[in-house]
Amino acid sequence: MGSHSYPTAGAATLNVYVQGQGFPILALHGHPGSGRSLSVFTNHLSRRYQTFAPDLRGYGKSRVNSNFDMQDHLNDLEALLDRFQIEKCLVLGWSLGGILGMELALRLPQRVTGLILVATAARPRGNHPPISWQDNLYTGVAALLNCIKPSWQWNIEAFGKRSLFRYLIQQHTPMAYSYIAQDAVPAYWQTSRAATRALYTAIRSGYNRLTDLWQIECPSLVLAGEQDRHITADSSLETARHLKNSQWRCYSNAAHLFPWEITQQVLSDIDCWLDEHPQVVRF
Repeated sequence: MGSHSYPTAGAATLNVYVQGQGFPILALHGHPGSGRSLSVFTNHLSRRYQTFAPDLRGYGKSRVNSNFDMQDHLNDLEALLDRFQIEKCLVLGWSLGGILGMELALRLPQRVTGLILVATAARPRGNHPPISWQDNLYTGVAALLNCIKPSWQWNIEAFGKRSLFRYLIQQHTPMAYSYIAQDAVPAYWQTSRAATRALYTAIRSGYNRLTDLWQIECPSLVLAGEQDRHITADSSLETARHLKNSQWRCYSNAAHLFPWEITQQVLSDIDCWLDEHPQVVRF
């Protein structure tokens, strides 16, 4: 896996993880997250394609010192495509990354050949219960112990299932906890306050792009977890219904981090969709 930082005129210098050879797939992470958080997808897809997984502005190794807004992410990503001379690409986006993927397809319709939208929505809605001090305590303990001893069953039973992880995953498997230790916790600590502020400012403004989705012509695959409390499956389905050429799949007994819960099922469904839509990965 290669890691590259490039100066991009008028945009943030994004750190990018590049893997494989072939048709370009731009993989966009959520919040909190980093390019590494997409390894569940890029390690698999890079066997057939070339994957580009940037740390978005204010995340991972793409450090910034000043405040910014969501539009700046799009400027950064367009500059990234120019830097790597990517004329056309498929975009895979998880959560916030899916929102940015739809925005890119609206902004650069000639360059985005298809969308794989994971746990995301054009009008995102959540139904997360109130968070107690016990939730935060158990989450801190579970995360710390999981970093020291990933997938320790005692920790999963004693703290993990009583922590906020219970709203992010439904299947408390060793694999899910391994991804949390490897990808989620480091990304959480590397997410800047400016990135958090930009996201919550957009949410508070009532972000809603449903009425613009008719402009997106490319095929899309919309995947959701039935128990997602952060971006509900209903809001993902609403997005799928507004997209012209979309395929929808909802996974039972899975939540916002479902690619880490049911990895093989998700990757298999993506492979099938790619085989059914060869035009999205054709030069």
